[in-house]
Amino acid sequence: MRGLDSRTRHGREASSGGDPGAFPAFLRETAETMWNRRSLDAGLRRACHPQLIHRQALAMGYGPEALRGEALELMAALPDLAARTEDVIWAGAERVGMLGSQRLLLQGQHEGIGLFGTPGGTPLRFRMLSDIYAKDTRICEIWSVRDTGAILSQLGIRVSDWARAQLGTRAPDGGPFHPGLDQPGPYTGQGNGNQWGMAFAGLLERIMSAGFSEIAAQYDPAARMAYPGGRIAEGPDGAERFWFGLRAAFPDAVFTIHHQVGLEEQLMPPRAALRWSLSGRHSGWGAFGRPSGAEVHVMGISHAEFGPEGVRREWTLYDEAAIWVQILSEAGRATPGRRAVAAE
Repeated sequence: MRGLDSRTRHGREASSGGDPGAFPAFLRETAETMWNRRSLDAGLRRACHPQLIHRQALAMGYGPEALRGEALELMAALPDLAARTEDVIWAGAERVGMLGSQRLLLQGQHEGIGLFGTPGGTPLRFRMLSDIYAKDTRICEIWSVRDTGAILSQLGIRVSDWARAQLGTRAPDGGPFHPGLDQPGPYTGQGNGNQWGMAFAGLLERIMSAGFSEIAAQYDPAARMAYPGGRIAEGPDGAERFWFGLRAAFPDAVFTIHHQVGLEEQLMPPRAALRWSLSGRHSGWGAFGRPSGAEVHVMGISHAEFGPEGVRREWTLYDEAAIWVQILSEAGRATPGRRAVAAE
């Protein structure tokens, strides 16, 4: 990648241990079991630790029941839902456990009554990015972001309207996820020292410190990106519009990279996966409209592939609906003299 810090060029750290194909295969098989075979009982119990911690952008849950509830919720609305694993970017060793960042592409038709209203048979296509920690072939922790905005946009539903309708149906401590809800889990790692993960982390840190000129220097002129809401962007200009819109909405929020993995495998381009957050007030005009002053926590996951000209493909996801729920929740609690948030 162009512009790599010289420190990342020395002493390349091994990005994985053990059988290089076993852990990605385990995560692929688990997704197949859950989403395509519908084995939500014994299959999930075998794959998941009984005390699993499931951090989802819209909620937080525990045990295999949390995954089962998420699957049932989606399958009720999309009875023919199917998932394909696009990639697993991973690191770790059997002794300490493995963490894989899994990218799923889900497809189905809106033929069931449920989370997304009256069914009309609309075909839907959306992604889910998840960081998954497992040890001894049992999943212990998950950090997951679903592209709810892509689902809603394909159904012709405004994300802010859907989020507003959710306010009365959620328990006060039931989400969206934020650090105040979090519980400590067994995984304390921060990834590996592979140069591609370090380079991608450094790039996003500079961008979120208002170094937007880095994008033209580090993205391939023909780069292709997939962003929240199912949006596809191309070239450095497309990447700049996305990252600028997010930072502009939360200009003083704290950007933190919690986990980074770089991976080099045969027959694949170098890849990286980052899990990050943006925490602070919605105090600027940007991707979420008129500033509301609401305290917001954005859970984000990004995948990237690299070529000779820099980032050639990127997938970044945060759940727009989770952000709107936080904005509108605080607007609903505002005092009469406080400015309320405008519609999306």
